[in-house]
Amino acid sequence: MRYDRPRFLDQGEAALTVEFGDAVDAKVNARVLALDAALRRETPPGVTETTPTYRSLLIHYEPLEISRAALAEWVESVIASEAKQSRSDAAALDCFVAGAPRNDGGGWIIPCCYDPAVAEDIAEAASLLGLSARALSKTHAGAEYRAYMYGFAPGWCYLGGLPESLAIPRRLAPRGPTPEGAVLIGGGLSLIATNPMPTGWYVVGRTPERLFSLERDPPFLIAPGDALRFEPIDAATFASLDARAAQGEIVARREAPL
Repeated sequence: MRYDRPRFLDQGEAALTVEFGDAVDAKVNARVLALDAALRRETPPGVTETTPTYRSLLIHYEPLEISRAALAEWVESVIASEAKQSRSDAAALDCFVAGAPRNDGGGWIIPCCYDPAVAEDIAEAASLLGLSARALSKTHAGAEYRAYMYGFAPGWCYLGGLPESLAIPRRLAPRGPTPEGAVLIGGGLSLIATNPMPTGWYVVGRTPERLFSLERDPPFLIAPGDALRFEPIDAATFASLDARAAQGEIVARREAPL
């Protein structure tokens, strides 16, 4: 559900959540990212950091510099101002008011190997879904995804757009550490992990790309709001691209904008 007006929720004495809805929804997420961008363009005194999520923006602030009431009023004025100023720009208006996602730079193509040698859970997940491993990988690679947010650990990129036929509940108990670059499904979403970590999601593929690297500026390769799709590769290609990515090369590529 999308809210007509954002909700303001206190997170202790020094953070405020601005919530735009209660579901994983592209239009809700676009409103979150639009507010985040506006705050980055014009940051009020006392605001120290912002963290976008699926459906809300967490704003950290110094209460000795700006009060909670003043911050909420400032956010409301930004939303109203952006909407008013963009009435002549249909794309911007859709983004900020209606919440339509904007992606003017084209999407990402992420290489992904679905070979069981690296996709450790693909057979198990396929069995639970009543599919063959081949059908699972074909369906997963045939969808277009939206990067909603990073969370849980640095570089863990949460994706919407998973086909309903691949919607599988997360495990009741976490499995052992995932491999680096694991592509996972669970809870109706997909995810790209960057480092070994226990998780309740199912590893159905693996990408050689490093989504997070402190050697890059910015360190995150994909930005929230970006579109992406997976390109199937075989095990030999994975090994080759993995070696190149380990040397700092970006092996994903951009699609040309429509």
